Order: sequence, then structure tokens, then C-alpha cells
Amino acid sequence: MTTIDPQDYIDEMARKRGYVLDYHKVMAKQDFPVLQAANQMVSAAYLDQRTLDRKTKELIFIVSLTVMRASKGHIQSHIRVALDLGLTPTEILEAIEIALPEAGIVAFQAGFDAWREVVGADGIEPTVSVHEGGSGSGA
Repeated sequence: MTTIDPQDYIDEMARKRGYVLDYHKVMAKQDFPVLQAANQMVSAAYLDQRTLDRKTKELIFIVSLTVMRASKGHIQSHIRVALDLGLTPTEILEAIEIALPEAGIVAFQAGFDAWREVVGADGIEPTVSVHEGGSGSGA
């Protein structure tokens, strides 16, 4: 029986995914068997090469996390991986915009705000007096 070291496992997760979430780190120490089981499912659906390429899977992940209003950091981790894979900021934004008709403006704004911070996108400021509206995402 081979014993896998939790540190080696989390390092391999980071290499394979391009990120690890806080819960991965804590689970590696606190309940390693459950982390391994959850990671196997993620590998089968997301990381293993099957029919869809990794870029497509990243876009789907970004949109689904946006629609679910996942944490900004979680959405941003997938945006960074998408950029590392060669997707452009515009391609990622276009995917996030798909959330608009199905999930609405509030869900879209959460994904948009995560994207804006990662890519450093700026906007056009009004030249007339106006109240500050904020990001619209609750952040």
C-alpha cells in the first residue's frame, strides 16, 4: 500500500490546476481522504482530457461560478488560469456576459467585477455631477 503525502498531493493539485483554494489546503491537513475523493471527481469532470479542451472547460467554469455567485477569489482563480491558457480578456468577458439573460445583472456583476480586477479593466468617467454607484456586485 502506497501512502501519499498530503504536502506532495496539494503541490500536485497546484501544478495540475494552476491554483488551489483555501479549502483544499485545510482539507489536505484535516480530512485528506475526503479531499482526495472530491479531487478525483473534479479531475474526471474538469482536468482530465476528454472531448472538451481545457480552455472551453475554463470558460464554462467561469460562467457557472458567476451564475452561482461564487466568491470573487474563486472566480478570479479560474480567470487567471484561463488567461494562462491563452484566452484573451475579451473572450473571458464574452463568456461572463452569457450569465446576463439567464442569471441577471446581479450575478453578471459579480463575475464582471472579478474579471475587471484580474485584467485591470478601467472605464469612462462621467464629466457631469453624479452620485457614486459602486461596482454593483456588493464588493
